[in-house]
Amino acid sequence: MIKFFQKIKLFVWAHKIISIVAAIAVIYAGYAIYKNATSTAGETLYALGTVSRGTIVSSVEGSGQVSAENQIDIKPKVSGTITYVGVNPGDSVREGQTLFSIDTTDAEKTVRDAQVSLDSAKLSLQQLELQNSSQNLNQGLEKAYTAALSGIASAFQDEPSIVDDVQSVLAEKTMSLDTARSNGGNTGAGYRTAAEDAYYKANSAFDQATLNYANINSSSSNAEIDKMLQETLSASKLLFNAVKSTRDLADYLSISTNRASNYTSTQSSLSGYADTVNSDITSLLADQASIQSARDSQSTAGLDIQSSQLSVQKAQNALDDAKSNLADYYVTAPFSGIMAAVDGKVGDNASTGTAIGTIITADKTAVISLNEVDAAKIQLGQKATLTFDALPDLTVAGKVAEIDTIGTVSQGVVSYDVKISFDTEDQRVKPGMTVNAAIITAVKQDVLTVPNGAVKTSNGASYVEMFDSALPDPALGQQGSPSAIPPKDVSVQTGISDSTSTEIISGLKEGDKIVTKTISGSSTSSASAPSILNAARGGATRLGR
Repeated sequence: MIKFFQKIKLFVWAHKIISIVAAIAVIYAGYAIYKNATSTAGETLYALGTVSRGTIVSSVEGSGQVSAENQIDIKPKVSGTITYVGVNPGDSVREGQTLFSIDTTDAEKTVRDAQVSLDSAKLSLQQLELQNSSQNLNQGLEKAYTAALSGIASAFQDEPSIVDDVQSVLAEKTMSLDTARSNGGNTGAGYRTAAEDAYYKANSAFDQATLNYANINSSSSNAEIDKMLQETLSASKLLFNAVKSTRDLADYLSISTNRASNYTSTQSSLSGYADTVNSDITSLLADQASIQSARDSQSTAGLDIQSSQLSVQKAQNALDDAKSNLADYYVTAPFSGIMAAVDGKVGDNASTGTAIGTIITADKTAVISLNEVDAAKIQLGQKATLTFDALPDLTVAGKVAEIDTIGTVSQGVVSYDVKISFDTEDQRVKPGMTVNAAIITAVKQDVLTVPNGAVKTSNGASYVEMFDSALPDPALGQQGSPSAIPPKDVSVQTGISDSTSTEIISGLKEGDKIVTKTISGSSTSSASAPSILNAARGGATRLGR
């Protein structure tokens, strides 16, 4: 090994110039390799930003012209002769002020007639309510039941004795013998059987009715009286049938036995009984009808009153319509403003289709045009900031007052007019001036934000770029930091944005470092190591200097 180094030493001393050139070449090649390894020329640089919290104000901008907030031609709702003009062109008017009057003679007559009809309907209602008061209706029902008790009492005063008399007639020996003799006994026996059957039914019904009648008085309930009334009526009908059947038997025997004189008195008595019972039946039926009528009156009283109330309401509506029509004969200002024109004068004939004046409002609005994408973001009441080309130092606040529902198509582009009302009026602003509006569509405070340039999209999804490890600080004069490893994509959900920042709803947290800008390096060729010959030449030149 020592001998090897000794040989090299002897060679260097023997060939000094060649050895110096070779050493210079070696040093130059090493420097070139080091410089190429450490140079950033041609590398991609990344500018980084920090996810922070802030406020984002999203807005839509547009331009248009200033116009009067409202302008309307005054057209009367009725036709007629103008009898009054209360304004002149240029006059300031307040909302509701009478501007013109039209002859009201016919309209006033209609109001008077409607008032009379209403008063009449109200009077009819009052009478009906009085007639159908609870007190009157109850009194009517009480009277009906009192009459029913009287009718029942009358029937029990008349009919029990008739039952006994019918029994006596049927028990007479002459009638029994004659019944057996008449026509071989066959037909007479039929009449006899019918009369006896009818009597037994009537007698049984009256026996039961008499027992129940003993418990009926003026203190009995309506239901008890109803039951007694029906029971008495049924018994009376059975008695009437018994009297009639017995009279039929007497009539038959009077004819069949040729002894009419024997039955004249019986026939007369039975006819009288039939009339009495029939009268009682008629009275009892009338009592039932009276009770039912009183009850029906209670049931229908409410309906009758409702019907009368509807008549009053109908008359009231007619009066209201007449008054409303009368009001149309007085033409009033629909809003406060200035009379731009007065075309009608006293004596002129006004009609519903002819303008007799024009009124404009002193308030102003900004009318701007927005494309369909921006118009979809606008809502009524949103705040806006207005500036004017003619008044560069003036800014006015406003809010969205109206949005067109139907767009205007021009050369395939759909636009919508948006009206913005002024919060404050400035006399320097004139109708027709150019106005620029920034409408605030959304405001979010204390939300995560990133610069707009940091957000990228792919296939409809949003993402940002991040590094897993921190990058070194940028070198002096550089706009970013180099990295041999490219950043990774991180999916994010974005919210609203403004001209500089975008809201991050999810995917990032406060303090995260994200790529805001990528700076691609220029392509440079790597330098090759110089040959010993070239190095020698170069070295010789530099040494010469």
